[in-house]
Amino acid sequence: MSYRIPEKLLNLTPYAPWEGEAQIHLDANESPFAPPEWLREEIGNAVKEIAFNRYPDPYCVALCEKAAAFWGVAPSNLVAGNGSDELIGLILNWFTQPGDTAVVVSPDFSMYSFYAQACGVQVKSFPKAQDRLDVEALADFVREQGARVLIFSNPCNPTSLQASRLQVLQLIQALPDQLVVVDEAYMDFSDASILQDAPQYDHLVLLKTCSKAMGMAAIRLGFAICHPTLAIALKAAKSPYNVNTMTQAVGEVLFSHPDYLREQALRIRENRDQLYRAVVQLTEQKQELLAVYPTSTNYLYCVLQDARRVFSALAQRGIAVRLLGDRLRICTGTEQENRVLLDALQAILH
Repeated sequence: MSYRIPEKLLNLTPYAPWEGEAQIHLDANESPFAPPEWLREEIGNAVKEIAFNRYPDPYCVALCEKAAAFWGVAPSNLVAGNGSDELIGLILNWFTQPGDTAVVVSPDFSMYSFYAQACGVQVKSFPKAQDRLDVEALADFVREQGARVLIFSNPCNPTSLQASRLQVLQLIQALPDQLVVVDEAYMDFSDASILQDAPQYDHLVLLKTCSKAMGMAAIRLGFAICHPTLAIALKAAKSPYNVNTMTQAVGEVLFSHPDYLREQALRIRENRDQLYRAVVQLTEQKQELLAVYPTSTNYLYCVLQDARRVFSALAQRGIAVRLLGDRLRICTGTEQENRVLLDALQAILH
């Protein structure tokens, strides 16, 4: 009898990144800005000093000290991961049992459900209102489902909307018996972070990433910020050498330049705001573009009559964006890339 792939794998499809050639990539919510030459040189010098025959520091001590200083928390509140994805999988694997329930909101980042299902966890989805998160209703839903974990992004991927800091804290306080995971991957583009509050709660994990505002998607580096009790548990559960030495070295250099990091986030926000205003004007001119959501992220969430047609037409012009049903998620690019995008939309839209 031949080996049979487990049932839970049979319905999975591999992740589908952009396929084809594109001159302008606005589909993956990356920073449009590569590191400047001075930073590349500093990174290169750090990499030259690596002892490649030795395993990485399993706890990323030097890296976490610099990251903690940047965020204004204690190093004991940080756990480094191979991107936020690793930390999401780690949390859902070790803080649940098969048959437990995790609550996600809809729409939201699809990988939350993916990792939960991989761990044998039932996923219950809370339908989010178009323009807001009803905190009381969500808390009631979590309790009704008997969930062990609630996980959601704020600001939301893909809608770009956010709950206020007060709303998120109210939700955390309303669910003392559940683990609450708040993914702030895009909070560098907004001002509602619960960063300073996170270490106070022993049932909260806050996720941060270097892939968006910091422009370091290639190194795969994310962090969990949490109460020391949770941090110790996460360190015990993770793989011993989960963050490679090159990533640690690059991260140490990166967090040594806090002013640069803040300037990069501001630069992206300014480009995003210019793009948003221009696309809002298009909604007044083009019937096919029904709406664009207010944005707290580095991308726009656009509602169209025929999103697939517009997606294909942009692709033919070498512009990659993300198709999500009848919506397009469009990341801000450089000023020049945004101008090319706007010219293309002006020509494509009816």
